[in-house]
Amino acid sequence: MKYTVITGASSGIGYESALKFAERGKNLVIAARRTAKLQELKNEVQKINADLDVIIREADLSLNDNVYAFYESLENIEIETFINNAGFGNFDPISEQKLPKIETMLRLNNEALTILSSLYVRDYANVEGTQLINVSSGGGYTIVAGAVTYCATKFFVSAFTEGLAQELKGQDAKMQAKVLAPAATETEFANRAMDINNFEYEGTVPKFHTAKEMADFMLDLYDSNKVVGIVDGETYDFELKDPIYPYAARNR
Repeated sequence: MKYTVITGASSGIGYESALKFAERGKNLVIAARRTAKLQELKNEVQKINADLDVIIREADLSLNDNVYAFYESLENIEIETFINNAGFGNFDPISEQKLPKIETMLRLNNEALTILSSLYVRDYANVEGTQLINVSSGGGYTIVAGAVTYCATKFFVSAFTEGLAQELKGQDAKMQAKVLAPAATETEFANRAMDINNFEYEGTVPKFHTAKEMADFMLDLYDSNKVVGIVDGETYDFELKDPIYPYAARNR
């Protein structure tokens, strides 16, 4: 049995992507902090296909010890696809940032993603059909005013994942590494980023996608041979692209 692992699966893009992969007949490992939401997701998956195995992992991946423990808990299953979706944003001028929140964001958006990506590549780089998909943002390619630190975390995700994709290609590895870069998406993102409750996208944000639409784009990227799946920040069209960042290969 092979599994698709999705972090940050308790809501938003992670939640909807789990349902999309279930429709493809994929067994799942779903991870997040909120066990009740994960159980709700498992129930929905079993309505789609009662034969699928759904493993719940409660984990706060903003703590590095938990990141390693989470990956170690997957030791006895075969991972076909690993989706690093867990993360959150922040909207504040740098001079007014709440540094404990920023520290947590850096650990989750960058450290956890790097550790899990590295461990997965170490174990599965030469396994046919494997994919690593890291969720970045349009803010991983364009700096957004008021969200500079958040965008910087996503620039890291984009550059890291594109660079990994190039590295794997240079090694003739069998794994594909890909980066999904959404623009505004109707999820819990704005609530956490602005430390508010019940942000309304409709009537506030001129253009946005639903989490279900982004999950469809996730599947488009999964099915493609491209490295980047990015939403155009002006048209909101979804585009599949080759790596965007320059890459300087070196001879050993």
